[in-house]
Amino acid sequence: QRILLLAEMCRRMETEEEKVLPFYPSSLEEEEEEDAQQVLQETPVEPLAWAVQDYVGLERFWQRFNKAKLEEQALERQRAALSRRNRRLRDLLRQYLAGISITQEVLSEPNPL
Repeated sequence: QRILLLAEMCRRMETEEEKVLPFYPSSLEEEEEEDAQQVLQETPVEPLAWAVQDYVGLERFWQRFNKAKLEEQALERQRAALSRRNRRLRDLLRQYLAGISITQEVLSEPNPL
């Protein structure tokens, strides 16, 4: 019940794009997709397969979870790249300001004009 309540809360926060096309298209070819569906429909014989069968309904959840994790990592990398760029721009600005400022050393040297 708690998971369903959380899913309902998350559904309200989805963008229109996520509601229409919530997942990336499958990277499997048509034949591989058919094989996967056939395996899912077969009756499991191993104990581990029986245990996994109970969680097949959570496949969409794990797809959403993994999609969110991928987006989080992409945003983290983008933030790091922007942070590096910001530091570089600050250094360039500091160099520029140091170059145009008048210091005591400049004033003590003889005027070339």
